[in-house]
Amino acid sequence: MPTLRLLFLLLALIAGPARAQGPDLCESAATRAAQETGVPVDVLLAIALTETGRMQDGQLRPWPWTANAEGRGHWFATRAEADTFARQLLARGQRLFDLGCFQINWRWHGAEFDRPGDLLDPLTAARYAARHLAALHRELGSWEAAAGAYHSRTPAHAARYRARFAALRAGLHQHRTEPPLPGPRTDAAAAGARATAFPFLIARTEPGSPPGTAIASLVPATLPPSRPLFEIRP
Repeated sequence: MPTLRLLFLLLALIAGPARAQGPDLCESAATRAAQETGVPVDVLLAIALTETGRMQDGQLRPWPWTANAEGRGHWFATRAEADTFARQLLARGQRLFDLGCFQINWRWHGAEFDRPGDLLDPLTAARYAARHLAALHRELGSWEAAAGAYHSRTPAHAARYRARFAALRAGLHQHRTEPPLPGPRTDAAAAGARATAFPFLIARTEPGSPPGTAIASLVPATLPPSRPLFEIRP
């Protein structure tokens, strides 16, 4: 059941926040914010994927040190690099940029934060994104509509974003984990069912691939592996 798989995700991410790195930071923050606000965890995870998802080790996962400015997306290796980038933008008067797991726009939402670097704190950003989405849900009546408005109030832009969000959200529910095989397992079996930090991921072997070769997939393979970063507009 999808609800049960969401529970497994919740427990796994809560269990290891101290070990979280990179994508885990966004996923753990989304889970925590969902607990605190009542926004469905799959909504927050799908927003993070829509905003900053990229292929990492064969998986589409969010990345916390992400920025979008002047029509270009940037994925930095560290939080410090992303923070430096934001401060450099401000130093030359550029306030229209997005930061962090949920790509919150500094021009439109910066008044709610002390400094741009706050947007690079995954939990701070997740809590704000959750509150913003909850308000949009109350206004518009559905999570898909809220997701579209999270991106833009312009209908065409919102519709494009909403479609991407809906596909990613559906992908979170499509996979199921097979029960473990009894008895000793071969290396190939172990590779095909290896544990991941994200329980929605299942390992699968592509047709024609060598024995023991498996990749993990979070969303349907028909989705593009990357896309331009979006920015939040009121």
